[in-house]
Amino acid sequence: MNLQPLLDAPLAVQVHVAAVLPATVLGAYILMNAKGTPIHRLLGKIWMALMVITSLSSFFIHEINLVYGFSPIHLLSVFVLVAVWRAISAARAHNIRAHKAAVIGMYFGGIGIAGLFTLIPGRIMNAVVFSGGPSWILLLTLAGIAGALVLQQRLASRRT
Repeated sequence: MNLQPLLDAPLAVQVHVAAVLPATVLGAYILMNAKGTPIHRLLGKIWMALMVITSLSSFFIHEINLVYGFSPIHLLSVFVLVAVWRAISAARAHNIRAHKAAVIGMYFGGIGIAGLFTLIPGRIMNAVVFSGGPSWILLLTLAGIAGALVLQQRLASRRT
């Protein structure tokens, strides 16, 4: 791993990464632990704020310039902003099913799928993760994915 490409990156990229990395780990933790508790609500608010920061900062990142500085990946940012609103609205209305769907969609779509796109050769995070040294970012990402898979398995076993 080599942090230099990230340190040389534009401020928007640095803010984006600084928000999404803790969101990845925190999101996995929240999804795997008890729901409805005061700590769940507090950590959920922090996670939602991190997701909003992640989404908003992405609109200032223009590495892939397909349409006036934007790319299809920016659609995920719009999706996340809408999903944050839906998740909060659903939680306030005590619609747990809709809240859960919005949050899981954000985690797997907004973090998982978008995160995989950042590892494409030529992207900054590809250079960070796959060039020299220990890959702690890759390890954190894999830990988050593993945690999410465990959660998915728990949720599936509760349905049966």
